Order: sequence, then C-alpha cells, then structure tokens
Amino acid sequence: MKTNPGTAFITGASAGIGKAFARRLASEGYNLILHGRREPQLNSLCEELHSQHGITAEYVIAELSNPIDLHALEERMRTIPDLTLLVNNAGFGTIQSFENEDIGRLDAMIQTHITAPARLMHAVLPRMLDRRQGAIINVSSVAGFLVSPGSLYCATKAALTNLSESLDLQVRDKGVRVQAFCPGFTRSEFHQRMGVDTSGDFFKNFMSAEQVVDASLRALKRGKVVCIPGLRYKLAVLAPRFLPKKVIYGLGYVYRRIRGQSDGV
Repeated sequence: MKTNPGTAFITGASAGIGKAFARRLASEGYNLILHGRREPQLNSLCEELHSQHGITAEYVIAELSNPIDLHALEERMRTIPDLTLLVNNAGFGTIQSFENEDIGRLDAMIQTHITAPARLMHAVLPRMLDRRQGAIINVSSVAGFLVSPGSLYCATKAALTNLSESLDLQVRDKGVRVQAFCPGFTRSEFHQRMGVDTSGDFFKNFMSAEQVVDASLRALKRGKVVCIPGLRYKLAVLAPRFLPKKVIYGLGYVYRRIRGQSDGV
C-alpha cells in the first residue's frame, strides 16, 4: 500500500503541463487541489483522477491576476495541513509586439507569472518550514535565459527563475526544496491559445507535456534547482553565456526583422 505523500496544489491545471502534473502526482498517491479558470475541464479531470487512483481531487476557479481571487487562494492554501507540494504552473504568452499589446494583458502577465507565484509561495512556506517538509515547483521557461525583442514573457520568466533559485538558497537546509522548471517548446494548448497554428511539422518535434513533467519530478528527487528538459534547450541556455552581447543583440535584431516581414509590418 502506497504511503500518502500529502496534498499537491497545482495552478493552471485544466490543460497542458498542469494537467500532466495532476495525472502524474495522482498516480503517486497525492491528493490534489487543482486551480484553473475552466470549470468543465477541471471537474472532469478531478472525477477521472479520483476514479482511477482513489485520491481526493477537488478544484478551485480563480483568476490569478485578480487580487481578490488571489487573496482567496492564499487563504485557502494556509488552511491545508498536509500541503507538501505547490506547482505554480499557470501562465500565458502573447504574439503581439510590446507596444501593440493591450496594457491590461501585459499587467495580467506580470501578475500571473510573478506576483501570484510569489504570494502563493509566501502563503505555504511557513507551514512547510515548520514541518521541515515540502517542495515548490515554479514552471518558468527556457525563454527566461534568452533575449527576444520586446518580450515581457522572457522578462517575467527570468524573474521567476531567479526568485526560485534565491528561495532555494534560503530553505534548502530546512527540509524544503524549490525548483525552477524551465521547459522549452512543449506540445500543449499553450501556443494554440496564443493563436499560433500548430499543425506544421515544427510543432510535432516538441517534447510532450508528460515528458517534461517526468523530467521535472526526476530532477526534484535529485534536489536539482534548475531543471531544463531536453539537450537542445540545455545548449540554447549555454549559448548566451559564451556569445558576446553584440552577437546576442544582433540575432535578436535579425529575428525582429524576419518577424516584421512575416507579419506584414
């Protein structure tokens, strides 16, 4: 009989990487609290995981960029006595250039990628530290190591990765682990929700959500702080460390010109 590892709280769990985390953790015996904005998908997933694995699975609907919703989530998480794993997965991207994007959407990205993870970690860490047990996985991105013209996405993910590493330095000797999980392109709904056509061969070569989640949990067990699944992305992260800044900026300029031409700008 499996030992109950406690409760895991996953944000953005209705699809993609969050959903893959939910299925994998349920198979390991975790009870689950799943966050998202699409109730039918969350309800169906909870019923599926309870039926298949006999675990307790419930969901909460919240908009992380809404301060009232976020505060309610924080309070809820403080009341979970056996919360042993927090997965900050919720996030989104945009294909609009910075100056053309709606400012409300840009603000929502900052709130979702930085403010919400920081506040949720702040809510759960005291109890984890008291028990000297727990882990936090912050789903960042390989994009956080790169420079892309006008990309707030890259900037927010860089901040989340840095915060994860900084917190791990503080809590690693107190029984709590923090991981910055930095996948590259992944087969999920992420790009489709941005309005990107994913039917081409380029997208077929992406890692699956299940593959990247497996990599994250393996790295967590080894105590690895920054997890970058896939050799190609490990190499992509190394390149900016060795190439001169002028080369990096030049590549970014070329990318911007190519993108501008493809967008008809």
